[in-house]
Amino acid sequence: MTWTQWFIFLLILQIIHGLGTWKLYVKAGRQAWEAFVPVYNAVVLMKIISRPWWWVILMFLPIVNLIMIPAAWVETARAFGKDTKLDALICIVTLGFYLYYLNYMEDVTYIEDRKLKPKTSTGEWITSILFAIVAATIVHTYFFQPFVIPSSSLEKSLLVGDFLIVSKIHYGPRTPMTTVAAPMVHDTIPVLKTKSYLYNDNFEERNSSWKNKLQLPYFRLPGFETVERNDIVVFNQPADTLLNMNDFTPDRNYYKPIDKKTNLVKRCVGLPGDTLELRNGYVFINGKQNKLPPRSHLQFSYRLTLKKPISTQGEERMFYNMLDKADIDDPFQFNSNDGTFYLSAASEEAVNKLKVQPNVASVERIVREKRVTDNIFPQDPNYKWNVDHFGPLWIPKAGATIQLNTENIALYKRAIGEYEGNKVVTRDNQIFINDQPATSYTFKQDYYWMMGDNRHNSIDSRYWGFVPYNHIFGKPVFIWMSIDGINEGIKNWSFRWDRIFTTVEGSGKATSVFVPFIILLILLYFLNKWYKKNKSLKDKALNDTEVYASINDRIKAAIIDSILLILMMYFASELFQQIGGVSDIIKMILFVLIFLLYDPLFTSIYGGTIGHTLSNIGVRKNENIEKNISLPKAIIRFILKAFLGWVSLLTIGKKGKRMAIHDKVVSSVVIKRS
Repeated sequence: MTWTQWFIFLLILQIIHGLGTWKLYVKAGRQAWEAFVPVYNAVVLMKIISRPWWWVILMFLPIVNLIMIPAAWVETARAFGKDTKLDALICIVTLGFYLYYLNYMEDVTYIEDRKLKPKTSTGEWITSILFAIVAATIVHTYFFQPFVIPSSSLEKSLLVGDFLIVSKIHYGPRTPMTTVAAPMVHDTIPVLKTKSYLYNDNFEERNSSWKNKLQLPYFRLPGFETVERNDIVVFNQPADTLLNMNDFTPDRNYYKPIDKKTNLVKRCVGLPGDTLELRNGYVFINGKQNKLPPRSHLQFSYRLTLKKPISTQGEERMFYNMLDKADIDDPFQFNSNDGTFYLSAASEEAVNKLKVQPNVASVERIVREKRVTDNIFPQDPNYKWNVDHFGPLWIPKAGATIQLNTENIALYKRAIGEYEGNKVVTRDNQIFINDQPATSYTFKQDYYWMMGDNRHNSIDSRYWGFVPYNHIFGKPVFIWMSIDGINEGIKNWSFRWDRIFTTVEGSGKATSVFVPFIILLILLYFLNKWYKKNKSLKDKALNDTEVYASINDRIKAAIIDSILLILMMYFASELFQQIGGVSDIIKMILFVLIFLLYDPLFTSIYGGTIGHTLSNIGVRKNENIEKNISLPKAIIRFILKAFLGWVSLLTIGKKGKRMAIHDKVVSSVVIKRS
């Protein structure tokens, strides 16, 4: 449906809601008209059922609302005394129309101060599970999504078995287009192996089926960066018509909604408006060879010839050991006719290692000859292109106009027709778009060219053409786990510890931040413990029996805070190294902010730092020890303390309020917590 059709549909739903609940609103002390006003009626309903206002937002989020709207039906019934399991079941089975029965047939009474906690442990367990699914679905849909590398198309940069965290906020999260689907899964429900969404994937019925009328139009929230050349990008395969991505001969074509097409990860080598060409397998953009980032490893197929054929098991083991040392993981084949080995993928670094081996005669890169045609984009006899010699090809850009003719229409027909929703036909050397003669076309969106670094083992844009912007959904930023042999059964699994907790891109060699992450978890644990302790202290009034902190307590707190500051700066330094490209000025500013603001912020907000809390002491106003000092005073106090260093601790008195010099300046005291 279009946005206008959805708007009308939602208005109808508001009328249905109002007709079924207006008496219930009145019994809850509200006005009848409030049940009919869109959005406002939901806000009022949340007050009636004693639920937070932000439930309203969740009720309008696709997929999440499949859980939240039934929850609102059940809670409405409970607010009027219908709180049995049978009532909840009837609410859900009747799609909320049980409320009509309560509204018109039963004389129910509104329970104003009802208990929200489930009566049984089972109910509490179900509630917790449902809201865990809601939270995970929101994160999965709008922020970050896990992704596993399924193929070796980006081998050496990303390995098969790498578990990625894909950021959706970099390029802007897409709102779901498929409105009825199982949460947190893509196109298939695990174990059941059935389709996870409601959609008719028959081409002939895709415009007439009622299921497909439930699709939302494409919409993307703003991101904080655009797709840049050589970015590794996760996207939906534009030409996906497969039931199973590993079965290339399905019983028929399966036409899927954009957000349910197969997820792929490739490198974006061509941007909108670029002219792309492949020469001997190398990408040229606008006439200049594309330079890949330092962490990338371009791979091609090679023919390996040995000086002496392998004749014994020992020589065979040496051969495998040679490939292993050269870091060649992809399969190879032996050609018995000429005694050579076909290496399906090897990087330049690997080839250089092989060439110096005593028994290696030659290592030659395999390149397709020009004018030898492969079955690749655009599948037209006028374009004799192959995987190594391709183009030149102009990549469409939003707002750009191209002149069309019978020669180039094969290149852009799918983009104009399939991706931009036009009817494109060619008759008698004339092009018709939406039944009108056309000699030019202005593109509505940007397009990209995606390729794998493993050039002879990658199904990419060379086979299916451009990737529309509306098919892009995220940028992989982090490898949180990596398993070698993931496709060979659990017995053959082994963890790649050096890849766990590494960033996907950045300058220099990827370094694991697993140890700093563990340190961060420990810090968060103590921070949470400290926060709870501070919260409990705030909730009780301090009295005259509180004693003031001794010099030993304050030295202990200072040592703990010094260690914490060092750890925080170390973690930030490791993170910057992984990200790469961060200027020294930004690093310096961040380190200064960590050093200068840690103590003042914690002291003014929570009445002490983490070190203070772990030492069981806190900083308060001298004139009122129930209150914290202000942020300006906390800053002055810290600067003076930092300037004097350990000398400031020597100024602490032995009796009375034991105020140091920096305490006297801002009128603060350090108390011993009971």
